[in-house]
Amino acid sequence: MATQTTETAAGACVDAGGSALGMPQLCADWMGNQVAWLVVSLIVIYLLLSRVALPRIGAVLAERSGTITNDIAAAEELKQKAVEAEAAYEKALADARVQAAAIVADAKAEIQADLDVELAKADAQIAAKVSESEKAIAEIRDGAVKSVTDVAKDTAKELVKAVGGNADAKTINAAIAARMKG
Repeated sequence: MATQTTETAAGACVDAGGSALGMPQLCADWMGNQVAWLVVSLIVIYLLLSRVALPRIGAVLAERSGTITNDIAAAEELKQKAVEAEAAYEKALADARVQAAAIVADAKAEIQADLDVELAKADAQIAAKVSESEKAIAEIRDGAVKSVTDVAKDTAKELVKAVGGNADAKTINAAIAARMKG
């Protein structure tokens, strides 16, 4: 038998050729040594993590937390400024609307005043033309009455002559005047 185990100073986990039998991790003779190296490895890993890696990770986390806190504060400040700006905008818009309404009212009043002045001028011109027209009509009426009176005198004079009579101008004028009065 080629694989025969012999007890040596290293223990029962090694054969005559010095090769390990089975899994060396499970050899009870080597357990104490493995546990010691495990504890040393864990202490070295703990020291490396606690002295190097974890402070760096903590610094990054603290920096991120600070950045997030600052960003949230800045966002709240900007939000407050936006609310204030919106309120100022709404106030300015309302003021502009009031001012626009006042400008429109002033413009309407000014236009109405100009219109009233122009209407008064037009009424005055129309009144002057009506007065002139009434004067012209009165003159035409007077001229027509005079013309009718002259025609009536001439016609009466010619009628009296045609009938064979002789009438003087004074009698004809008195008869025409009496007839014209009604």
